[in-house]
Amino acid sequence: MADIKTEEGKKERHYVYYDGESVSGKVNVTLKKPGTKLEHQGIKVEFLGQIELYYDKGNHHEFTSLVKDLARPGELCQNITYAFEFVNVEKPYESYTGANVRLRYFLRVTIVRRLSDIVKEMEIIVHSLSSYPEINSPIKMEVGIEDCLHIEFEYNKSKYHLKDVIVGKIYFLLVRIKIRHMEIGIIKRETTGSGPNSYSDNETVAKYEIMDGAPVRGESIPIRVFLAGYDLTPTMKDINKKFSVRYYLNLVLVDEEDRRYFKQQEIVLWRKGELTRKTIQQSAPVESK
Repeated sequence: MADIKTEEGKKERHYVYYDGESVSGKVNVTLKKPGTKLEHQGIKVEFLGQIELYYDKGNHHEFTSLVKDLARPGELCQNITYAFEFVNVEKPYESYTGANVRLRYFLRVTIVRRLSDIVKEMEIIVHSLSSYPEINSPIKMEVGIEDCLHIEFEYNKSKYHLKDVIVGKIYFLLVRIKIRHMEIGIIKRETTGSGPNSYSDNETVAKYEIMDGAPVRGESIPIRVFLAGYDLTPTMKDINKKFSVRYYLNLVLVDEEDRRYFKQQEIVLWRKGELTRKTIQQSAPVESK
């Protein structure tokens, strides 16, 4: 199981599934009073994947929709259990709840009735696994202000898994301004929409000071950032042409007059792992009541 944020910012725990895994379980229909009858026009279970943009709440963009009929129209006279299975379901994207968008997967059971349907939904979480990227070159850049400041920074990789450690160094080649301190941060940028209608929301996920006091020419400052302690998701690029999530390392220098000098560098985050038979066997079934 895993945690995922709700729209209200609270955390909920649900079963985790992966792309290509079957989703199976049981639907228990229980009559409120023994001896009563329930007329219906059919019972069905659906597996749905949706993207919901918060500024367009009434519109759900479905990218996955599977339906199985559990019962034909008729009458229920006693409690009953229906087994169901969606075999080898394609789940192309990672579950995500952000500032302006939500991507969710859920099971929905509907008992169709003449006046009002009885509907029950159950969320599941989908994680997208990746193997180690073949090309993972280090990041090396020189930045500065002419005749005032010249620094070189280096990060060991450009792609990191969610439990990885960012290791790097900052070299001061020229320092002619009075720097008070330096900090490094991880910025998450969520972009919804496209073209002129796109909107970006920046969130500082992590920030801490890596230097206090004025550096001198030739000084080297080490960087070590442990990603495991932060609430991060994999990088998501143009998901279903609706949204993207990107991450940046943000290096900030503050001088004695509170002027800020910063440089951002994009990094790619991914969820480490490969789908195996063992992974599939360990996943628990979903049961809706």
